[in-house]
Amino acid sequence: MTNDPAPQTSPQLHYRSCNLCEAMCGLVIAHDGRHVLGIRGDEDDPLSQGHLCPKAFGLRDVYEDPDRLRTPIRRTKQGWEAVSWDSALDETSERLLAIARQHGPNSVAVYQGNPSVHNLGTMLFAPTFVRALGTRNRFSASSVDQLPHHFVSYFLFGHQLLLPVPDVDRSDHLLVLGANPLVSNGSMMSAPGMRRRLAALRQRGGKLIVVDPRRSETAAKADAHHFIQPGRDALLLAALIHRVLSTGGATLGRLGPHVTGLETLRAAVARFSADRVAAAVGIDAATIEAMADAFAAAPTAVCYGRLGVCTAEFGAVGIWLVTALNVITGNFDRAGGMMFASPAIDVLGQTGRGGHDRWRSRVRQLPEFGGELPVAALAEEIDTPGEGQIRALVTSAGNPVLSTPNGRRLEAALGGLSFMVAIDIYRNETTRHANLILPPKTGLEVPHYDLIFHALAVRNTARFADPLFDGDHDGRTDAQIFRALTRRLQKGATTRRRRSPLARAQQAAQQALTPTQQVDLALRRGPVGLWGGRLLQRDGLSVAALRAAPHGVDLGPLQAQIPGRLFTSDQCIQLAPNVLVADLDRLAALLVSTDVVDTPTFDLRLIGRRALADNNSWLHNAPTLMAGRPRCTLHMHPDDASARGLLDGELVGLRSRIGAVQAPLHVTDAMMRGVVSLPHGWGHGRSGTQLQVAAQRPGVSVNDVTDGALLDTLSGNAALSGVPVAVTSAAPLA
Repeated sequence: MTNDPAPQTSPQLHYRSCNLCEAMCGLVIAHDGRHVLGIRGDEDDPLSQGHLCPKAFGLRDVYEDPDRLRTPIRRTKQGWEAVSWDSALDETSERLLAIARQHGPNSVAVYQGNPSVHNLGTMLFAPTFVRALGTRNRFSASSVDQLPHHFVSYFLFGHQLLLPVPDVDRSDHLLVLGANPLVSNGSMMSAPGMRRRLAALRQRGGKLIVVDPRRSETAAKADAHHFIQPGRDALLLAALIHRVLSTGGATLGRLGPHVTGLETLRAAVARFSADRVAAAVGIDAATIEAMADAFAAAPTAVCYGRLGVCTAEFGAVGIWLVTALNVITGNFDRAGGMMFASPAIDVLGQTGRGGHDRWRSRVRQLPEFGGELPVAALAEEIDTPGEGQIRALVTSAGNPVLSTPNGRRLEAALGGLSFMVAIDIYRNETTRHANLILPPKTGLEVPHYDLIFHALAVRNTARFADPLFDGDHDGRTDAQIFRALTRRLQKGATTRRRRSPLARAQQAAQQALTPTQQVDLALRRGPVGLWGGRLLQRDGLSVAALRAAPHGVDLGPLQAQIPGRLFTSDQCIQLAPNVLVADLDRLAALLVSTDVVDTPTFDLRLIGRRALADNNSWLHNAPTLMAGRPRCTLHMHPDDASARGLLDGELVGLRSRIGAVQAPLHVTDAMMRGVVSLPHGWGHGRSGTQLQVAAQRPGVSVNDVTDGALLDTLSGNAALSGVPVAVTSAAPLA
């Protein structure tokens, strides 16, 4: 008999795309059936080609996290206690129904966080649950992020989800405003491996131009970087368009018959010449004109604007002018410009096209867009008494205390609710206020197919993954939780929505299918787009076909799709919608007084920032991603620090009209003078949470100083970029 060790079995390999951000990086996960042994990029993934960022390792950290909830819990006077699923689901539906009966359906509100769109079960089953609630008080993270994109797509293309993306892999000139794709790997643009993609741009002789108040990681690699005053991107874009139209650089190309409103646009931007906007934006007129000329002259070019443009007072106008610049230079719906993806599952025909101002919020009368109200209004709708006051709240994968403006007010308001339920895996800064927390299985324990981000990808691909682990046998997936709650709400409802018997039957049949079955049905149904007046079918796609191709299926580069892809009544791009043109009067008011600082008390402007290892507030409990130096620091230009007698590394006080925080100072010439930067997603020092790793490096919440009164008046998106602030040596906070 020998003492040889037992033979070791080789690790098993599992292939999937990462669901933690928009990039959809392909992963190869080594495991032993119970534990993750390693994660690497999948070199055979046709979209990411082996790229992955540090966040991918967060999948393992979240799966193994001892703080992650795995059974429902109820808050009591004695503390939190575990409850059964049936008890938790019954209590949730009974409490919501009782409040709705007593105070009306709008007394119940729902908030959906960013991770919702990354989860297949939530995407498929949450909409029916929200409809069952029957409330108009619907909120989401969209209105602190990308709502201007949807607003512009609705008015220009006829559908709020018909979102164009830059064809970066074939462009010769990339103009980036308010975005940092080297860190985000694209946002509203799924483009994993941006470092490789930008290197390829250079190799083919292309140019990268970045406009940003901070010399970001992307700006540091650009051919040219221009500082700009925060929130003034729309002014610059108007000047670029003015220059192109006034110098004969405009060309619609083959889109000529499919574009209306060019002359209206020409007249609307006539007052925004480069010399008139230069002082307001902080870029000289000659540079603005040269920027416009280079863009118009490039063989192919694409302008891309993101968070810095969206989260501003003129977010919708800014994204509109980004789109218009691409259209008038012939760089829309053609290779190397701005194009529409053609995903294997096209959700556009299965979702509403959108709508605007069909109802308004109770307190500030803010208009609805796409079925949602601005989340900046959530706190006031809870804490302002009167008819229609929100008395119950459902949150799904959301942490609005840290992610929405004036988080302290919302935090206080949550304590006044009659009932709150959170569908979430953590007891975080928001869910700690809930009466019940319903934790779904997550990440590696559920099937995954990206319904949305394939429609934003710079190359058409498809990839499906079954669950890697079974997880807790008593656990529930997001799909199971939403379906169970919907059935209980529908059973207990005293009135029924007016829907035809056929519509009800179709909905019931769909709800009976699992997420995997719904994906399979959608793949098999075929039409993935209407192009040139004909339906294009892709034969052979199914869940079985994607299982047989675990690295994903390459469906080719982006293709021209206008006019057939448009949802407008005349199948034309509406280049100058009245609602957007009219807002130029408000924009022009910035030209009357070019002073950036409108109050001596708050003499700086605040912008956000993100790091490669961050994902809003959601991965700060992942040990792998919290290693290294603290990241929640306030960045300031050396001249601004010197003028205030501040030193690098010292604790400083940051104040706005609505609040104050303290953060370590980092002095750097990467900041524009007069501008400071604090990252979002931090602020984990609140009591009552269960986030052991995050609590060791809590940071501070930028949304304790952002102002819910500052909005893009068209879309309702929060104006988080350019908030007036003051910075002083640290003093005790009031």
